[in-house]
Amino acid sequence: MLKLANEIKLENLKEGKCIQILHIGPYSTEPESLVKIYKLMKDKGLVYNGYHNEIYLSDPRKAATEKIKTILRQPVKDKPK
Repeated sequence: MLKLANEIKLENLKEGKCIQILHIGPYSTEPESLVKIYKLMKDKGLVYNGYHNEIYLSDPRKAATEKIKTILRQPVKDKPK
C-alpha cells in the first residue's frame, strides 16, 4: 500500500461557483445525488465548468456504509446566451 503513496499529489482547486450536496450513504448511490445537482443546474440555467469532486467526511473503515458522508461538488457557470 505504501507504493501508492508516491502517486498522491496536492492540488489547489480554483472552482469558482459550485453546486454542492451532502451525500449520505454508500459510494455506489452517489449517482442519485449527482442527478439532483444536474437537475438544479438545468433549472437555474447553469452548465458544467470543470470536473466534479468529492470531499470525504467519513472514514469508510470506521463508519457504517449507510452513514458515510461525502460532499459532492460540481463547478458551474451561467449558460452562454
